[in-house]
Amino acid sequence: MLSAYRSILATPGAPAFTAAGALGRLPLSMTGLGIVMLISSRTGEYGPAGLVMAVYVITSAVFAPVQGRWADRLGQSPVLFAAGAIFATGVTVVLLTVDQTLWGASAGAMIAGIGAPQTGNLVRARWSHVLNDRRRLQTAFALEAVLDEAVFVVGPVLVTVLTLSALDWSGLAVAGAAAIVGAWGLALQRGTQPSHRSDTSLPREPLPWGLLGPLVVAAFGLGVLFGATEVLVVAFTEEQGQPGAAGVVLAIWSAGSLAAGLAIGALAPPADPVRRLRLTTVALVVFLAPLPFAPTIALLAIGFLLAGFALSPTLITAVHLVELTVPNSRLTEALTWTTTGMSTGTALGAAVAGLMVDRWSASVGFTLPVAAALLTATVALLYRAPAVTPGTLTH
Repeated sequence: MLSAYRSILATPGAPAFTAAGALGRLPLSMTGLGIVMLISSRTGEYGPAGLVMAVYVITSAVFAPVQGRWADRLGQSPVLFAAGAIFATGVTVVLLTVDQTLWGASAGAMIAGIGAPQTGNLVRARWSHVLNDRRRLQTAFALEAVLDEAVFVVGPVLVTVLTLSALDWSGLAVAGAAAIVGAWGLALQRGTQPSHRSDTSLPREPLPWGLLGPLVVAAFGLGVLFGATEVLVVAFTEEQGQPGAAGVVLAIWSAGSLAAGLAIGALAPPADPVRRLRLTTVALVVFLAPLPFAPTIALLAIGFLLAGFALSPTLITAVHLVELTVPNSRLTEALTWTTTGMSTGTALGAAVAGLMVDRWSASVGFTLPVAAALLTATVALLYRAPAVTPGTLTH
């Protein structure tokens, strides 16, 4: 298994852009939580904190495709330099205004959202550029999915420890520093960035929305699943009198996904990626369906472990389908559209899950991630792609 990963990391420049991309995406898992923890600690209220976080999440979701479009047209380096600076400026505004005015903090969150570096998608575009053997691209996308999982395990823990054990603003400040170092570190690596169209007056190749649109909807469903799960696991463990177990359950979920992602990356690309997407999304529904009836934390953890086994393969296959489907000149933009779908779903999932817990219970709330998985599976089952051959989608 490890030989496949050693092979792709032997590609010139790959270790450097992979490391910079991993650091640069840390803010994705730190910023929202850092905003909530900072503002709630200063005001004693979660309402204003949730509002400012929502401003950040929505703005970053709206501007992700814009950032991807400019990266495809101008090249990654200028976009990354600008994004890192804008994001850090927004974080600074939040830190400077948090004690004065909610509007100032919201403005800072909006600025940060505009500049939130899309380093994960830009690194995936680099893999597509540097790997001539398309069969190895699945391994690269699997590695990126594993790094995404690692970031979303490490980031929340890091921001929590910094905020509670050091200075209450330090978690958010570290997120801003990671964005600068990661984005600018990636920007400096010009030798591995994809080619771009320097003449912006030329007409762009159209995005195949008939193929990309359903994948964005599927990403939205996964986002609802992510956002709802974080809220519901915390609520369920609190109802069971063991709030500290929430981190354990979420870690087990991530561990299952990490293991599956590593295994998938070592396999040959599927002859029919659409069929794999259908299988993994249906498996996700099957494994999540019993969760509303789980009577104990232990059984809940087992359910999430099994669901994790289907999660990474779903994400890897969806990204692979995007890469196979869209023109290379608009790949980064297409990938950021899936990020927008997922980010929007995450915000909505967290909000609706909170309302369901307040009105009913966490167990009832677990019907929401089941419904989200069912939406994604339905999209996959109805998806009609052109003829597929290994490593190529002809259209």
